[in-house]
Amino acid sequence: MSTTTKNSKRKKNASSRTARGSDIHELYELSVQDPEGEIDTIDRIWKDQRGRTASSMREDFCGTAAVAREWVKKRPENTAVGVDLSTEVLEWCRTRIDQNLNDEESSRLNLIEGDVLNTKTDPVETVLAFNFSYFLFKKRSQVLDYFKTVRDQLEDDGLFILDAYGGSDSFLEMEEDRDLDGFTYVWDQHHYDPVTGDVVNHIHFKFPDGTKIKNAFTYHWRLWTLPEIQELLLEAGFSRAAVYWEGTDEETDEGNGVWTEVDEGEACEGWVAYLVGIK
Repeated sequence: MSTTTKNSKRKKNASSRTARGSDIHELYELSVQDPEGEIDTIDRIWKDQRGRTASSMREDFCGTAAVAREWVKKRPENTAVGVDLSTEVLEWCRTRIDQNLNDEESSRLNLIEGDVLNTKTDPVETVLAFNFSYFLFKKRSQVLDYFKTVRDQLEDDGLFILDAYGGSDSFLEMEEDRDLDGFTYVWDQHHYDPVTGDVVNHIHFKFPDGTKIKNAFTYHWRLWTLPEIQELLLEAGFSRAAVYWEGTDEETDEGNGVWTEVDEGEACEGWVAYLVGIK
């Protein structure tokens, strides 16, 4: 079968998506996650900070463990641990492991159902907290406890890599649609409280036949700022807290996928940044 035929078939199938026939975890991966790009960024950060790549990784709040799955495929020496509280999503992930990883690769991936605050694992070189997952901790003391727990799980030269979002639009109650292959992803900033910093965000999905999956995912978070997160990393005992900012494509004025360490950012309407806690 030619590549053109395969692509055409995939697009045809995608265009026939409906709410009833769709899997929200698959839709989430297609619309939110880019595990290959994430791992390229992890490698870049490691080369910047330590002059090498890492091989052992723990993905906290791992969900479908998309990054952990891709990590063990990246290099034959790579090992990964995924930690999440949800039985249902971990079972979904195990099905994907059976479908996408061979026996040798899957033997280097360990999924744990547990709380990231008290799940102990062997020390790793890298701990990840992506997709703003730690924003569920709304109190400063909770974030500090989590960051201290992460530091204890790292090897002596380990790196804690996490992400954050912000910008002037992040304080607005608004919806943003993004058309993808066969469905529309809707990011709904449903509620923001300027006194507490609490936010309620939803993800909805819409389909060509007019059907919808409303509130496929809901997040009750606190919108933490970069200075707050850096201060908490240092207070937790990390020797330094670095911020990585994405460059801009001159033609499109969009992010170019190249992340570099910065001391200052831009007052954008919306941005995503990586932070690195350096042990």
